[in-house]
Amino acid sequence: MRLPEGGTVVVTGVTGFVGKHVALEAAARGFRVHGIARTGSDDPELLDSLAALSVVDLRHGLPDDLPVDGVLHLAGLASVGPSFEHPQTYIAENSAMMTVLGERLLRDGSRARVVVVSSGAVYAAASGRPVTESTALRASSPYAVSKIVVEVQAQYYRDRGLDVVVARPFNHIGSGQRPGFLVPDLLDALSASPGEVAVGDLATRRDYTDVRDIARAYMDLLQAETLAHDTYNVASGRSRSGEEVLARICAELGRPVPRREAKRALSRPADVADVVGSHDRITDELGWRPTTPFEQTIAEIVKAERE
Repeated sequence: MRLPEGGTVVVTGVTGFVGKHVALEAAARGFRVHGIARTGSDDPELLDSLAALSVVDLRHGLPDDLPVDGVLHLAGLASVGPSFEHPQTYIAENSAMMTVLGERLLRDGSRARVVVVSSGAVYAAASGRPVTESTALRASSPYAVSKIVVEVQAQYYRDRGLDVVVARPFNHIGSGQRPGFLVPDLLDALSASPGEVAVGDLATRRDYTDVRDIARAYMDLLQAETLAHDTYNVASGRSRSGEEVLARICAELGRPVPRREAKRALSRPADVADVVGSHDRITDELGWRPTTPFEQTIAEIVKAERE
């Protein structure tokens, strides 16, 4: 179903890092944004983009009076690392949110498109080879398990008649990202000890996309009148090592790259050395492509951190 002009876009997890940028993008395109989040927000930029904010626990329910013309489902536990310590929590909570959303839309007979955000972490990536939507899946973490479960649920609700599409984003970065991810963690480490930083394996390469480009992709998927596929990668198409990311941050800070002290490795499956995603499908079909240079993204993150 085509998203009506000025219609209501429901964004779950709206107070999160990506949720805010999706809300800003949707509002800039002229839609009313109804945010769903477990906690409120005092971020004026986010609040100005919202027509309404419902503070609810999506694991247990949704507001009764919820107008829906389109849904961007972002809510969920999103950090890979902690999922190894709390595997069942990740699987149960992320699955429960999808169940609540899907059952509610079925009950209401909704024709709204639902963009379910999964992750590029679900793939059995081969080092250095572009990952396409046809690449086999492999659950390399409890987080990935939870996302694969959610994708299976998305297929179930699609078969029940809902208009559901899955987006698989690869790593994304930008201002406002919270600790637990590479760029904010490197900034914290540099702030705490400028001469030496404790880091994990910075030799691994990952595909980083500016979060605003990610938000554009989600909205393009939501607004497309028709879609030829059920699943779309969202990626930059290029990988960078952690060393490159650290060097770029240091260049923006105007300081030399410090000595690195290796953190003790955690007991978990070995990382793939080089992960890069292919965005050919969404580019060929919808014309989306990343437009924000990596260097600009890092410069803006560092500027925001200084301010």
